[in-house]
Amino acid sequence: MLLPYEQALIIIPTFNEIDNIENMIRTLFGLYPAVSLLIIEDGSPDGTAKVVKELMSEFTNLHIIERQGKLGLGTAYIAGFKWALEKKYQYVFEMDCDFSHDPKQVSDLLEAAIDNDLVIGSRYIGGIRIINWPIQRLLLSYAASIYARIITGIPVHDTTGGFKCFKRSSLLALDLESIISNGYSFQLELNYKIWAKGLKIKEVPIIFYERRNGQSKMGGGIIIEAIFAVFRLRLKKTFGTL
Repeated sequence: MLLPYEQALIIIPTFNEIDNIENMIRTLFGLYPAVSLLIIEDGSPDGTAKVVKELMSEFTNLHIIERQGKLGLGTAYIAGFKWALEKKYQYVFEMDCDFSHDPKQVSDLLEAAIDNDLVIGSRYIGGIRIINWPIQRLLLSYAASIYARIITGIPVHDTTGGFKCFKRSSLLALDLESIISNGYSFQLELNYKIWAKGLKIKEVPIIFYERRNGQSKMGGGIIIEAIFAVFRLRLKKTFGTL
């Protein structure tokens, strides 16, 4: 099946990803020469932006938005979504830079996105698919996703996963200015709002790998933040303010 890579944009937020950025860029374009890649760079002091800008002369589909300071995951993706809509991309990906998301699975998500509004690369369907996480972190993340399903009713197993593909129409259906989350609960909020609008969500099984290089930016506090966000979103839906 020929997939519309030329209509797809992969958004990758970065902060201090000097150990991964060039390898990720070369890997993605090696696999998908027609895809476009947008780096949202939050003022990394390690020179991440410099590497990206040097590679832009080699890869014409590579783009960068530079921001001053570490402004957060949610605002990074919102900036990327707005850029993607302005440039008329039809399929828009969220993806990490640290190889925790396997670039080879971009094709799996894109294929599913042709017939769905949002495709989530799921760590929790078909068994738990996480490699090299401490057991405490794994249990906390898995329990948080179960909790979110119970409280909200959303039929998604991996509510906070960050490897996903949006169809353009699903992003247009969202009021991007009303997104209130900025950490990992940002993922839950997007999923919930798309589901609440009656749009079609599909989970595709992925294998999630602990980052190869650099320092993880995720801790238990991020998951706790997502847990509290569940109540806020359910209340907003109940009172018609979602």
